[in-house]
Amino acid sequence: MIKKNVLYVKNLNKIYYKNRSKTIHALKNLNLEVKEGEIFGLLGPNGAGKSTFINILAGTSVKSSGEIDVWGFNLDKNPRQVRASIGVVPQEINVDPFFSPRKLLELQAGLYGVKKKDRITDTILELVSLKNQANSYSRSLSGGMKRRLLVAKALVHQPPIVILDEPTAGVDVELRKKLWESVKSLNKQGVTIILTTHYLLEAEEICDRIGILNNGNLVALDSTENLLKKIQTKIVTFLLNGKVNIFDKSLNSLNIIYNSADKLIVSYERSKLHINELIDFINKQKIKISDISTEDADLEDVFVRLTKN
Repeated sequence: MIKKNVLYVKNLNKIYYKNRSKTIHALKNLNLEVKEGEIFGLLGPNGAGKSTFINILAGTSVKSSGEIDVWGFNLDKNPRQVRASIGVVPQEINVDPFFSPRKLLELQAGLYGVKKKDRITDTILELVSLKNQANSYSRSLSGGMKRRLLVAKALVHQPPIVILDEPTAGVDVELRKKLWESVKSLNKQGVTIILTTHYLLEAEEICDRIGILNNGNLVALDSTENLLKKIQTKIVTFLLNGKVNIFDKSLNSLNIIYNSADKLIVSYERSKLHINELIDFINKQKIKISDISTEDADLEDVFVRLTKN
């Protein structure tokens, strides 16, 4: 089944004018599509253009040029429908300390024009695991609870797309886990998730597809699996009963990381060298291999390589 695009971006540009002689090109001809029901990760170093992109979608920044369609609505022709199709969870925690989660959600729903009979406040509170704190002052909530409350506020108008900007920044491991459980539960109900994060391991585990921004340019856009395949480097550790007489140029693309009397660690390009060639090389020196462990590239390797280049 082919899923439709819920976000379509074509040749998007954003230029900030500092003065007559200096401009900052925050987004440069950005093209991407996000499909219905997926979890899409937007990654990039600080200053890459992630927040600028989110601000344009949220309506707090105006694009310089380009085309954006959200849920079938064009941003230029139907800005109100675009805003209604998106729920944004900001990076900064901004909740009124003197209101309870229930009161805050009711107020937010009112701002979106949701009629009282159509509000799903209790359902949302249960979804983000805040039902027990529904009537407590927001100032008494922990950092993780406040994060989940921000997610709840973004859901009051039941948007089909939710954007999370660095949702786990400054949150400890346990609370981060609970937050991701809420996000996955939301996604299972059909909500499309777009998130930015600095935690690459999280993106690797949770995202269906990933786009990587660098200096306003989209340097990668693919499934998480395909991005990982793009890094050909493989690291292998051998436990041995003697030191191997081996050098960086002994085999094609080989790089010696560590070589001692009982251990050899090397890296190589999978397209240029097969592990069997390496094993044969060691066996010819009459050295016994007691164990082999391998390590493939992770998303951090992909990220570093693409943003450096």
